[in-house]
Amino acid sequence: MAARPARSSGTDRTLLLGPGGAAELVRYNRAVFERFVRRVRRLPGTAATRRRGIGHESLFGTLVHILNAHEVWLVFIVHGRTSDPELEALFADPRRRPTTWNGFDAYAKRVWSGVDATVRDLTPRTLDRRVRVFWMPGVYTVRDAFLQTTFEEAHHLGEVIGALWQDDRKPPEMTWLGVRHALAARRRRRPPRG
Repeated sequence: MAARPARSSGTDRTLLLGPGGAAELVRYNRAVFERFVRRVRRLPGTAATRRRGIGHESLFGTLVHILNAHEVWLVFIVHGRTSDPELEALFADPRRRPTTWNGFDAYAKRVWSGVDATVRDLTPRTLDRRVRVFWMPGVYTVRDAFLQTTFEEAHHLGEVIGALWQDDRKPPEMTWLGVRHALAARRRRRPPRG
């Protein structure tokens, strides 16, 4: 009889997601995120930082929050770094609240490097490992952390999409199929290493 995957608090079943699938989700999340960063960065004047009444006020602030979520879940929580002092120190780090694009770029590089390290070390067993976070009731798995960050990013990019449309600006492509097709085409165009 096959072993059952770990179950998350409050859910009937955990989505089956292996290390390869988690890596694919991260590639997609990062590619979509970078498309939105490029789009918001090109906005005129203060359009990126203007308060809009969305979840994290500005488009820039929303992009920063997406990085915050990836860092806390995929760099800290999945590695068991969930004690109050560890997370309080992380939350107090001023580099997590950049106010310029240069600060944003440095922070994004730090976050994606940490996420990449997490993905490199994934195994089916680590995806089933249980984790807790002090601000949410229940017990979750590392697999849940990958799904949480994916859906949270999609939710917040939806806010950015709505704000762009309010300004009569077309948002970038963000569909799973469209982005994955573009990533595959980019890989085919790359010259072989060696």
